[in-house]
Amino acid sequence: MSRFPENFLWGGATAANQCEGAYREDGKGLSVTDTLTCGGLSRHTCDIPSIPEQFKKYLASLRMVTWTKQGEDGASVAFKMDTYPDDASPAVLEDEYYPNRQAIDFYHHYKEDIALFAEMGFKCYRMSIAWSRIYPTGFESEPNEAGLKFYDNVFDECLKYGIRPVVTMSHYEIPLEMTYRINGFASRKAVDLFEKYARTIFDRYHDKVKYWMTFNEINSSVHSGFINAGVFTNDIALVEQASYHQFLAAAKAVIYAHEHYPDLKVGCMIAQSPAYPYSCKPEDVMAGLIRDNFYADYYSDVMMRGYLPEYKLKDLKRKGIELPVQEGDLQILEEGKADYIAISYYQTQIAVADEKGLETTAGNMSRTVVNPHLEKSEWGWMIDPVGFRFTLNRLYNRYHKSILVVENGLGAKDVLEDGQVHDPYRIDYFRKHIDAMADAIDIDGVDVMGYTPWGCIDLISCSTGQMSKRYGFIYVDVDDAGSGTLKRYKKDSFAWYKKVIETNGECL
Repeated sequence: MSRFPENFLWGGATAANQCEGAYREDGKGLSVTDTLTCGGLSRHTCDIPSIPEQFKKYLASLRMVTWTKQGEDGASVAFKMDTYPDDASPAVLEDEYYPNRQAIDFYHHYKEDIALFAEMGFKCYRMSIAWSRIYPTGFESEPNEAGLKFYDNVFDECLKYGIRPVVTMSHYEIPLEMTYRINGFASRKAVDLFEKYARTIFDRYHDKVKYWMTFNEINSSVHSGFINAGVFTNDIALVEQASYHQFLAAAKAVIYAHEHYPDLKVGCMIAQSPAYPYSCKPEDVMAGLIRDNFYADYYSDVMMRGYLPEYKLKDLKRKGIELPVQEGDLQILEEGKADYIAISYYQTQIAVADEKGLETTAGNMSRTVVNPHLEKSEWGWMIDPVGFRFTLNRLYNRYHKSILVVENGLGAKDVLEDGQVHDPYRIDYFRKHIDAMADAIDIDGVDVMGYTPWGCIDLISCSTGQMSKRYGFIYVDVDDAGSGTLKRYKKDSFAWYKKVIETNGECL
């Protein structure tokens, strides 16, 4: 007997900005990720002065915008492009490659790719809509019909095979013009722009898409406010303000969906990497609690419980930060609670009161003290299947609502030889994590509704801008410079995951 529910949603996950390409085709506007060059570990970190009020004027005074943050690889480009001209068509800089602009060209290969997903037996496909395909700058009064039609086609292709689309509304896709005009979600105007966008796609696709998420990894604003919320600043007060405005925008989207399309389910999406205390020293245990509170739980508490938690309000007060709460806002947060919680899980972290002298390693756009009991990936990420089970239990005990695992996977350097990719390391990773998830469901009673491994097909790595950091069951012939045939190849893990879905996990 399977340890998974009969209606379990097996599938895979991508994001528009990391797979679609066609960055200026059919009326699409620029998104924040269209400006990112292929750099290193910290390419999203913008260590720049806070300049929201005079942002566009400041840019206009420069021939080129270039801010960089050095990463371990010695070549981490954070943000680099020409100043934003009136025709909204910044030139590509010489000797720079913008990987998200081509990616794997899903825009023109979606039928082929979805057919491969169907061959694996997907029950669902987690994807995102590029906001700038629907409203190219975010400010238009009418949506771009060509963009709407593209997603009609993608959803229809999925449904043809019985694959349910699971859609993220904003997955690092905020229109770039919103950053230049209003500094993204630092402005309350962005709430109205997102609500307009949300209503448009709900109205258009409500009969094709049942499961939605508002903002991908909304807590990622802690370390990447630019791609998360379009906030071009290192001013923590503005980042907190942007997160607050995202909470309002998400809640308004939930309220609209519930009022107009009550059969829809709208969830929040949180990056999960809970912190183990480095030791049983009370200060280390407290460091773990504080880290989890402020890096993840605050965001899910607001969106799942519908209020601003006391520990966060106290912290903001100590820092002299006051959220721009207006009359009626708290009622919006209460009424707009998410229907389920979606998560990404790649690793656990270590919390310590004093990390001086301790070895650290890379994480999902973060760093952590090394856990000596765990193996590391080629990119230094700690591999922790038991931590996956721990995370699922922790979240379900906290909220007691369904959990959808929408990202989990291993970035690795695959080798294509004679049309084949042998990736036993990936199979081993997934076997252990799926087994841990099964224990959470079958032994612990956690309500997990589905599992969509990240990068079911190779795509651009968010944290490094690389193709060589591959996650997929399907190999795409493109290298870090954008060269290749774009031909698709099934890896060994393709057949293995197909068997997992066929047997509803029994083959584990």
